[in-house]
Amino acid sequence: QDRQARHKGGHRFLLSSEGFFFTPLHSFKTKGVPVTAPRLPWADIAPKTYQAMAGVKASYARASTLGKTLMSLTDLRVSQINGCAFCVDMHARELRHHGETWQRINSLCTWRETALYSPRERAALAWAEELTRLPDDRSGHAGHDAAFDALREHFNDQEIVELTWTIAQINTWNRMAVGMHAPLPDKPIE
Repeated sequence: QDRQARHKGGHRFLLSSEGFFFTPLHSFKTKGVPVTAPRLPWADIAPKTYQAMAGVKASYARASTLGKTLMSLTDLRVSQINGCAFCVDMHARELRHHGETWQRINSLCTWRETALYSPRERAALAWAEELTRLPDDRSGHAGHDAAFDALREHFNDQEIVELTWTIAQINTWNRMAVGMHAPLPDKPIE
């Protein structure tokens, strides 16, 4: 009761690749139904798990040669595929913070159709899509093999593992945020 009251009381503890921050809760709609609070205060209910998840990316992100922009592009693309409004907003904000242009942010969902992304970024985005859209039938891995082979041209083994962890982790964050109805902050983006 007390945790839910604090959680609904106007602010929420959130995570970004830049660290933790507080943001006000605001109403958003899902399937036409206004939602003003998460289904459960999941970060409060399982704080050790939440902190462990936050620690995974922190364990490699600062020393990684992937770069913040590439990791945020990957996070945004996976979040678009998974339909996570909260994470789409958060990673678009991160990209703007890192100096990314609106054109590249807005065109990310159509990255294959533009020349706005480098071959390295395209390989990472293809890998992110392959790992996010896992087929029910695991017998055909041609797409996975082709996407993995493309990674080898642009990334070393350490970077491939870090990129794969990035993709796995954002898929988990998306599922928690979508499942728990993480509210979308109502604040302008520069």
